[in-house]
Amino acid sequence: MKFEDNIEAVASLQPDYLGFIFFEDSERHFGTQSIPELPSSIKKVGVFVDADINFVIEKVNSLQLQAVQLHGIESPEYCDALIHTQFISKENDKPFNAEIIKVFSIKDSFNFEVLKPYEAVCDYFLFDTKGKLPGGNGYTFDWNVLNDYPSEKPFFLSGGIGVDQAEDIKNFQNSSASKYCYALDVNSKFELKPGLKNIELLKEFKQLVFTNNENKNS
Repeated sequence: MKFEDNIEAVASLQPDYLGFIFFEDSERHFGTQSIPELPSSIKKVGVFVDADINFVIEKVNSLQLQAVQLHGIESPEYCDALIHTQFISKENDKPFNAEIIKVFSIKDSFNFEVLKPYEAVCDYFLFDTKGKLPGGNGYTFDWNVLNDYPSEKPFFLSGGIGVDQAEDIKNFQNSSASKYCYALDVNSKFELKPGLKNIELLKEFKQLVFTNNENKNS
């Protein structure tokens, strides 16, 4: 998300998460603007790519982010430091921990062994499509790869998900691969331009995929 009116419009659809990208090379870079007030049910996610950990901590504190999505090659030690960092709520001065979402990119195959060092130092995995950019490449990977998912760690499914994938998502939800799928992460397929979402398309997608479905959405 990038534009205030658009943020508020998407928030009215009640997603569980809204993402804000803090990576200067991205066209969706959020910059220095403030985040408008959101319903307490929506978690603000900061998306970072190999950022200095002090920069991440500063953004979580200043913008009161509830989750951090790590889209680079951040080490398990980096994740461990963040997951044990206590932030202070501006609302009630109470400490809180941000959820840590570690991203892994998949194309035609994936070595799940790389997940093991991250099991204890993040809250969720996120599986995205391997492409030229760290994210937002606009196309899906072969979800059948997740049939071999060996972990019980809940994960976000991402990568080029749009309205055209609604039927594929329903099929995925009925497969063994979806057992630990916690959320769907959507982005580029719903954009009018980088960072600006098509509200009507999001409404259509929500109706097609999430009606009578307990999965969370982001």
